[in-house]
Amino acid sequence: MAGLSHIDAEGRAAMVDVSDKPATARRAVAGGYVRMPRETLDLVLENRAAKGDVLGVARLAGIMAAKRTADLIPLCHPLALSQVAVEIAPDPDLPGVRLEASVRTSGPTGVEMEALTAVSVAALTIYDMLKAAGQGMEIGGIRLILKEGGRSGRYEAPR
Repeated sequence: MAGLSHIDAEGRAAMVDVSDKPATARRAVAGGYVRMPRETLDLVLENRAAKGDVLGVARLAGIMAAKRTADLIPLCHPLALSQVAVEIAPDPDLPGVRLEASVRTSGPTGVEMEALTAVSVAALTIYDMLKAAGQGMEIGGIRLILKEGGRSGRYEAPR
C-alpha cells in the first residue's frame, strides 16, 4: 500500500490530513468530449434541442458540480474555489463537442478532482439534454490536462 495517500497503516480508506500543508495557489484543467451523430450536433448548433440551450445548461452544471465535488467523492476535501470555468466547443470532425474545465483555489490541496468532476457532469448534462434525439452518443476522453501548484509542482499531459 506504499505510495497510496488515501490508505492508512491498517489498509483502510482514510482522508488525507492536510492541516500542516501550506495554502498555495493551485490550478487544474481537465478535458473530455461527447461524440454524437451529426444530426444531433446540428440540433445543438441551431439551438433546436427540445430541452433548450444545451451548452449553456451544461456549462452551469459543470460549474455547480465542481463546487459539490467533496459531496460526491468520499475522500475529497471540501475546498473554497476561487474560480471555475467550463468551456464547450463544437467539433464537427468528432462530430460532437469538446469540453474543458479550469478550476483555481488557494489552499492546502489541489483541484484536480473538481476539474474532472466539472467535465464529467457537463458531459452527462449534454447527454441528458439530447437523449430524446437518440442515445447514440459517447462520452469519453475525460482526463487531467494540467495541474499547477503544490509540492509536486506542474503536470502537463501530453497532447
